[in-house]
Amino acid sequence: MKESLAIGLMSGSSLDGIDLALVRFTYSEGHYSYSIINATTLPYPEEWQQRLANAFLSKPEDLVTLDKEYGAYLGQRVSEFVKQCQVNPDFVASHGHTIFHKPELRYTLQIGDGQALADHCGILTVNDFRTEDVSKGGQGAPLVPIGDKLLFSDYDICLNIGGIANLSYEVNGQRIAYDICIANQALNWLAQREGLAYDKDGLMARQGRVNELLMQQLNDNPFFQQAPPKSLGREFFETYQKQVLEAYNTSDALATFVEHIALQIGQSTAMLTQGKMLITGGGARNKYLIERIQKHTKHQVVVPDHETVDYKEALIFALLGLLRLEGQTNVLCSVTGAPTDSCSGKIWHPQPKNQQ
Repeated sequence: MKESLAIGLMSGSSLDGIDLALVRFTYSEGHYSYSIINATTLPYPEEWQQRLANAFLSKPEDLVTLDKEYGAYLGQRVSEFVKQCQVNPDFVASHGHTIFHKPELRYTLQIGDGQALADHCGILTVNDFRTEDVSKGGQGAPLVPIGDKLLFSDYDICLNIGGIANLSYEVNGQRIAYDICIANQALNWLAQREGLAYDKDGLMARQGRVNELLMQQLNDNPFFQQAPPKSLGREFFETYQKQVLEAYNTSDALATFVEHIALQIGQSTAMLTQGKMLITGGGARNKYLIERIQKHTKHQVVVPDHETVDYKEALIFALLGLLRLEGQTNVLCSVTGAPTDSCSGKIWHPQPKNQQ
């Protein structure tokens, strides 16, 4: 029986902040258990929120600079978290922040330079979990299903609603997973038009009316007819959805987008045997969205405890780092469409101060 103490680091496409989870793993012969010792979300200062939001339009040389500076920023936040927790973790596993994700063109970019991160926190770091799979022709996403398989096998379906909604489930011993639709990226952007960070409990959406024309425009995109594996990036929202939403008042746009999310989730799970659906991510706190999902699905919706809702992705990225360091599979080709599974991620050792 082995134990590892790890920090998982996640920055979602909804730009609400950095999730940090301090996790203790116990594992032996492919069996893994965990406990979240401490976890927190650090909201981005306005400067970083703007820099990350606008990075999609940056020049290549500016992205290189941003990559290193963001890695340093993450490392500083980890260092502060470690001091607060008074622990000495074995490693940090960082998802980074996605700027581009175009697997059909064989490229993906998650910034947050691993060496800068390791140097600023002084801890062994694992990052860049997507590139290897994408280079093989896979989607490089979603990555969470290996954690669903190893840590949450009691649930028939695992649904995460963050900036993007994705799900995973088991069919004949094989894990299937894919991105369903844009979620909090759009809901938060709409709420921010009214000066709010997000639509708390879905109150504004509940007050709006579903606009049938907008609903049709959202649902008609060819992506929703594609068979998995498939994945989405921020450019899907920026390119296809933002301009459409701009034409509608906020409450109606929110009501319609919530219904769009719930409908797509219902359609994505309709063919599965009735069972328990675990819902995590920021969207699990949107009471109106959860009501609409339950309306569109036959499955029993389960919203778990606060830590699992908010930090499941950070937890699983810590697991991905552990699997990489152990030389075990951490990216499933059944999920991504790549020809083979991968043990993916780059490993960075902190450099002595005089070499930085």
